[in-house]
Amino acid sequence: MASSKPISPFRLSSLLRSQPDPSLAFQLFLNPTPQNPPFNYSLLSYDLIITKLGRAKMLPQMELILQQLHNDTRHRVPEPLLCHVISFYARARLPSRAIQTFLSIPSFRCTPTLKSFNSLLTALLTCRQFQTLTQFSSRLTQFVPLNPSTYNILIRASFVQGNVNRALELFDEMRIKGLRPNNITFWTLIHGLCKNSRLHEAFRMKNLMLEEFKLKPCVSVYTNLIKGVCEIGELDWAFRIKDEMDRKNLRLDAVVYNTLINALFKAGRKEDALRVLEEMKESGCCWNSVTCNVMIGEFCRERNFEEAYRILDGVEGVKPDVFGYNMVIGGLCREGKWSEANDLFQDMPRRKCVPDVVTYRTLFDGLCRGMQFQEAAVVLDEMLFKGYVPLSKRLNEFVGALCKEGNFELLSTVLSGLASKGDFCDESIWNVVVSMVCNQEKLAVEPFQIFDALAVV
Repeated sequence: MASSKPISPFRLSSLLRSQPDPSLAFQLFLNPTPQNPPFNYSLLSYDLIITKLGRAKMLPQMELILQQLHNDTRHRVPEPLLCHVISFYARARLPSRAIQTFLSIPSFRCTPTLKSFNSLLTALLTCRQFQTLTQFSSRLTQFVPLNPSTYNILIRASFVQGNVNRALELFDEMRIKGLRPNNITFWTLIHGLCKNSRLHEAFRMKNLMLEEFKLKPCVSVYTNLIKGVCEIGELDWAFRIKDEMDRKNLRLDAVVYNTLINALFKAGRKEDALRVLEEMKESGCCWNSVTCNVMIGEFCRERNFEEAYRILDGVEGVKPDVFGYNMVIGGLCREGKWSEANDLFQDMPRRKCVPDVVTYRTLFDGLCRGMQFQEAAVVLDEMLFKGYVPLSKRLNEFVGALCKEGNFELLSTVLSGLASKGDFCDESIWNVVVSMVCNQEKLAVEPFQIFDALAVV
């Protein structure tokens, strides 16, 4: 990338902006000229490279440039750049680095304001550092004037901790201080109240939003209310909310339709669900993977695996995600169709869907319940190879079943695999093996060979 011609600070910024590879951009920034003479980096160049490295999670390289910027006293660093650095540490789950960055803002020749303070609170919330967040929130009085954003963060943190009453207290506190709640404030409150089944208070907030503050609820607010009432089976209430959305000319999105369809299926109102599904199509709202999963869930409940496979193959131009496959595999296992479940599992890579830990656990559990031990051992071995951890209860049951069946050859293979791929042969596994083996009426040679073989692993 380096040119024989001298590169100006403006030209370097242009090259950094156009370079998609952060590693190459980093090398370009370090060596902008062939002979490496002193180079006067622009503030824009610093901003571009720090942002590019932070987004790529190349934090050691970002910190190197950040230290260079710290020492480059020609520049007074803008606060938004340091807010970005705090957010990069939050994404990397490094709360101590985020705190350190916030505290070091004055050393960058910058005055911290409520903007960077809110960035820190958001980072602590992302990292679930609630005690530290509470400690820092006591500094709120240092920043004037206040704005609703800080309270929005604190309210959300209260809901995440399950402290609904504290969230409502914060809402009252911000109003006492003369801060006007905004749309995000009400969305956060309504979302949290619905998640905690405090629906009457959620609707009170919606009315307050409309009547006192003259704010129009967005689609997402109504979606939360619909989800909340569907959770408690109040479907008529859900449709009244839907009708209100129609009257206000709010376009229903896939989330609303999927919520209604799923709730109707679970309530046994299949015809109504299909009617809503048809309305969804007529409105121009496209299916998404969740729609596919909702339909697959209904077909699995009906044991209609032919239709479930049709959805897996793709309808309305959309294919389900791994959650849909997990439902079908689980449904097949519950019906004793272990071979079909295993075949679908093996076919997932060809279908461009990668099995996750739930896929492996679902199939392994199903095969164990069906006493398909040889196939279960193969799935277990692949699961461990991928770094996925089986549920300890199911693993103990599997080992116990092999002991009870007297299949010591397969047991030896399984235990060897568990020992070689991590700390899976723990005390609970050995307790199962020892108790089952010692309870055999006639001790064979094989059980002792198991212990001898594993002693060298």
